[in-house]
Amino acid sequence: MSSAPAPARSWRTAFLTLRDESLGSPPRATVLRLLSQLVLSQSDSLIAAAPELPPDEVLSDLMLLMELARSISYSECAEDAIQPFTKLSHLIHGVTHCSFLKLNSASWVVFLDSFKRILHVLIVKSKGECLPIGNAAVIKATKQCLESLRRLFVLCQTAASMSENEQLLKFTLQVVGYFQGESIYSFYPSENHTIFGGVCEVLTVAFSMIGEVYLRAGSSLSVDISQSTIEVLRKVMDVVASQNLLLEDNIIAMFYIELLHCLHLVLTEPKGYLAEHVAGLVAALRIFLRYGLVNKSHGMNQATNHTKEVGSTSQNPQVEVSNRPRNGPYRPPHLRKNIVENRLCKDEFISSDSDSSDNDGTMVDTRGVKFAKARLAAILCIQDLCRADPKLFTAQWTMLLPSNDVLQHRKYDITLMSCLLFDPHLKVRIAAGSTIMALLNGPASVSLQVAEYRGQSKCGSFTALSVSLGHILMQLHLGTLYLIKHETNSRLLALAFKILTLLLSSTPYSRMSGDLLSKVISSVQVTIDEGFPFQSDRNSSLADALNCLTIALSVSPSSTCVNDMLLGEISTGSVEGQQRSGVLNSLFRYSEQLSSPLISIEAFQALKAVAHNYPKVMTLCWERVSYIIAGVLSSSSDVPVRLWRGDVENAVAQIKERVITAAVKVLDECLRAISGFKGTEDLSNDKFLDSPFTSGYVKTKAISSAPSYSLESPASIKDDSCHLASQRWVEATTKHMPIIIKHSSATVRAASVTCFAGMTSSVFVFLPKDRQEFIINSSINAAVDEVPSVRSAACRAIGVIACFPEIYHSSTEVLEKFIHAVDQNAHNSLVSVRIPASWALANICDSLSHCMDALHAGSSIESRKSSELISLLVGSALRLARDNDKVKANAVRALGNLSKSVQFTSQQPVTDNPVDFKIENNRAKESKGHMKEMSDSFPSASLGGFDWLGQMVHTFLSCVTTGNVKVQWNVCHALSNLFYNKTLKLQDMDWASSVFSILLLLLRDSSNFKIRIQAAAALAVPETINDYGKSYYDVIKSVEHVVENFKSDQMSEPSNFKYRIALEKQLTSTMLHLLGLAARCDHHAIQEFLVKKASFIEVWIKDLCSSIGDTSQSVNEATHVVSSITDKKKDVLLGTIQSLIEVYENSNHRVLAQRFNRLASTLL
Repeated sequence: MSSAPAPARSWRTAFLTLRDESLGSPPRATVLRLLSQLVLSQSDSLIAAAPELPPDEVLSDLMLLMELARSISYSECAEDAIQPFTKLSHLIHGVTHCSFLKLNSASWVVFLDSFKRILHVLIVKSKGECLPIGNAAVIKATKQCLESLRRLFVLCQTAASMSENEQLLKFTLQVVGYFQGESIYSFYPSENHTIFGGVCEVLTVAFSMIGEVYLRAGSSLSVDISQSTIEVLRKVMDVVASQNLLLEDNIIAMFYIELLHCLHLVLTEPKGYLAEHVAGLVAALRIFLRYGLVNKSHGMNQATNHTKEVGSTSQNPQVEVSNRPRNGPYRPPHLRKNIVENRLCKDEFISSDSDSSDNDGTMVDTRGVKFAKARLAAILCIQDLCRADPKLFTAQWTMLLPSNDVLQHRKYDITLMSCLLFDPHLKVRIAAGSTIMALLNGPASVSLQVAEYRGQSKCGSFTALSVSLGHILMQLHLGTLYLIKHETNSRLLALAFKILTLLLSSTPYSRMSGDLLSKVISSVQVTIDEGFPFQSDRNSSLADALNCLTIALSVSPSSTCVNDMLLGEISTGSVEGQQRSGVLNSLFRYSEQLSSPLISIEAFQALKAVAHNYPKVMTLCWERVSYIIAGVLSSSSDVPVRLWRGDVENAVAQIKERVITAAVKVLDECLRAISGFKGTEDLSNDKFLDSPFTSGYVKTKAISSAPSYSLESPASIKDDSCHLASQRWVEATTKHMPIIIKHSSATVRAASVTCFAGMTSSVFVFLPKDRQEFIINSSINAAVDEVPSVRSAACRAIGVIACFPEIYHSSTEVLEKFIHAVDQNAHNSLVSVRIPASWALANICDSLSHCMDALHAGSSIESRKSSELISLLVGSALRLARDNDKVKANAVRALGNLSKSVQFTSQQPVTDNPVDFKIENNRAKESKGHMKEMSDSFPSASLGGFDWLGQMVHTFLSCVTTGNVKVQWNVCHALSNLFYNKTLKLQDMDWASSVFSILLLLLRDSSNFKIRIQAAAALAVPETINDYGKSYYDVIKSVEHVVENFKSDQMSEPSNFKYRIALEKQLTSTMLHLLGLAARCDHHAIQEFLVKKASFIEVWIKDLCSSIGDTSQSVNEATHVVSSITDKKKDVLLGTIQSLIEVYENSNHRVLAQRFNRLASTLL
């Protein structure tokens, strides 16, 4: 075996001698002398020898050095070790970077602790506890120690424990603490530039180490160490932000990059509360948006000339770095040094590391690339802060987004939008756009609903946040539309469309400039007409543009300017093709492009939005819509579609199915618009709505499936449109429906049946008999389809048609078919079918309750059949009342509708066992098995019998305890209907007291005001004192207590606020009704109660009288309706006062009677 090389022999000789001489713990001075003579004097030769030695031997010798250095550092007088430690740092740095050492956990702990001691001596002891900022050698040694430690951290094969990672992090943060503060900038002048650069390099390495720790073990770090890291970084950022102008050279740029990258890694998965740091960090990060651009005006994309294209590589040869060819040998991305982009944002628009490496940087302007990386890192940090707490971050919008002149670039007032528009580097622009998306997404969209735009007039010294947000939204619209119009980069254009999508979804256009939405639509439409410059992504960009149009046209409430714009297009003939421009013409044209099915689908969705939000517009376009739909249905099955894999025929069929479905949905929406559909027919004639105190507060239901008629007067919908609408329906049911109703695709069949759910009775009555039968039979046949979605749609259609009075005038045949179809689907195993089936069942019962007399008037056979059908409905509803809450609510509504009009001929009580609420509360907890036994015991109900009434009441009380708020509301409404039944002697029913008790419980304790309103309304339904029976005292006492304490009640939910007035009015109406019956009751307890509450009642009635008095003063100017309501209110109050006078006179309280007599005189 040949002898070892000379350098290796020198290494071994030096360290063997050092080991021998250091045995026996020699004095500290001796150790320093040995280190200097044997090792440090020949550092360079030892570094050169390290690669030729086994890694284990090198590691063992280095650990010897570290242990000796650690023992030396513990001396109280360690100043004489500064120079040796400086040389030792150089040696260890060289060896660790040329050898692949294999560290374990034990050796890592030794190195970490030793480096702590070495740096303590170098930094603290060298200047007597002061920063050695003037000592370049010490700064260099400090940097070498940190780089060596970072190298060993990477080479450590055994994953460090959480405690070891935190120890390294604390040590690195301590080093940053030594060098942070004003000292960073205090030696920047030219004579101290070397020292300043050294400090920056030390901090650069430190931030790099912090970032590597977070990359490796960020998720396992404790909250305390994470908070400490953020606090240290925040202090450094504050020092940086204290300088009005950032320094621009390579060293300081690298410092900024590592600082920002470290902050990005820490903020990616933040721990703890960041609120106290957000404002300061945003203020500092905002400065970096202009870094490297202040003195380089030639590198910016100016938007002052609107003929210039933002982002165009041809017009900005020095700007679009990513698209420039580069000279020099090719180097794979993994061999290039990545500083910022090794962990980019997770947003889909931020590219990967290799992409950034390939595209960013040239041989000409490396400084510009570094500046761009700093800007990119700063933007990513802003995005991290936004995602950490989006709701809190809304307050920072004014610092990051423009409020005026968005298209005018200002060097010293750069925002995220100006970065998106003008920054010379593609990646920075994309990151800025992604950050704007993060700002607009999530909870911020809710906060933006308070935004309002007040024009360009100057505000005072204080500008409300709502006004600031309004101006910001206006500028975001302008900048985004400009980018869409002029951008030629496909990625940026896709990003711009996504930003516009979020803007359209978040902006309260009713509070903005009136023509803003119409300008957005016109701008996007012009872009579509002009086309897109890159053919490869043309369809993708066109689909994005059409999607933006869909969202814009779906904005609610509808815009008057958009409506006028669309009607103007129709008046100019653009829809008929006389002109090639216009939104409607573009949508119609692209919907016919079946060769591009995805584009066709997007166009159909936009047309559907027009039909829903602007029904009059699509009514005028019926001929074009019908022509296009006919073309889609008659198109060949061979649609040219490019497919890369999979079953070609199946894929083509699925795409064509989607196109047909989209077309059918447009047909559906157009038919609803033409028919004036506003939801199911309202057959309600509840008497409590006739009360003069509640008539002005009848709730209006918002039906999502109904078109928006907010821009049209009611007369314009009803004029002579029914006859025209019937003609459109005849055309649809003759030309289109026979094809789609029997289509092989279940999705198409379901969409076609859904069209029938948009029919109205006023249009149905004008249809020919054969068309009526087609609609009815098609709905019934679809109800037995094998596909659940078709069954569900059929039940929805049946539920709408069942509300038409014309259905039941001829015979019970249609009624029977409807009931059997709905009952069959009520047994379906899928809840998605049972919900619409139960809804249709409730509507059928509602219709029956309004035509019960007609059913009784029929022949004996018809009457008997009607009784059987009603029995079937009752049994089905009782069974569904034990389903989930959505089904249960409809089942309760169905039972309530029936209980209102069924004639009870038997006079015996309902049940031998009275229904008690306390017992019911326990029954709600019974097992499902017991409930199944109960369902089997349902008797067959017969018209006019009491055999199912007890179970129905039992179901109502059970649903109160087991159902949600919607179920409870329907129970209250159902009990109101039950009280309306004149054939039912309520006072003789054993369950009456339980029913009144449950209504009083809901009135007093429910947190939902809508339930309390309905409970109060139900308590006002019984007309006589006998109907209340023994419960009258409890009812009047409880209602009076609620009325007396109403104003002091605290609302538990903000959503109740809009119902507060309605509840107060309903309580007033119910209270007056109960007091008006008091004179007919001679119960002593009631008289005592009214005497006790006489003072409150008097004041309360006085307030009501004064409110009527205020109204009466303007009777001459009011309409006849208002005058009539005022007179009715006076009549009710006079009747109530007269009833109270009789009570007080009969109880010998003459003084009280006289006081109320004087009160009555004020109304005469």
